[in-house]
Amino acid sequence: MPKSTPATLALRKLGIAFKLHTYVYDSGAESIGLQAAEALGVEPGRVLKTLMAVVDERPVCVVVPSDCEVSMKKLAAAFGGKAGHMMRPADAERLSGYHVGGISPFGQRKKVPVAIERVAMLHTTVFVNGGQRGLQIEIDPNDAAIAAGAVAHALVTV
Repeated sequence: MPKSTPATLALRKLGIAFKLHTYVYDSGAESIGLQAAEALGVEPGRVLKTLMAVVDERPVCVVVPSDCEVSMKKLAAAFGGKAGHMMRPADAERLSGYHVGGISPFGQRKKVPVAIERVAMLHTTVFVNGGQRGLQIEIDPNDAAIAAGAVAHALVTV
């Protein structure tokens, strides 16, 4: 598995420290993030899923713990909008430059606003997709937010 993706290149260019972890990706898993957490032996709240969404017809990126669901109302509010919905997979792939299951908030093809779940910032390190299925980046959540240009918000349903 290549150790260099647009995501890892972006982090290296910024001089941000991270560790790479690989696992066997299961395309049939009900939840990719939960499957990654189990394969890596990490608590699901530390494995963050990267989702592409649309708020008031503008593309956005949202990063939340794999064991949580995004609140569309909170997502819209985080970006100063009225309504939000998940982006179609084909649109997410085209915009990000990554395949679904391997979308990273780092090194995306087109820069879009990014929000990260506030609770994720409480961990010492989190795992974020490395830009390829079966590749996770372990990183300080503050460094992840800086690298992605993300703002922390409460984004998940309670």
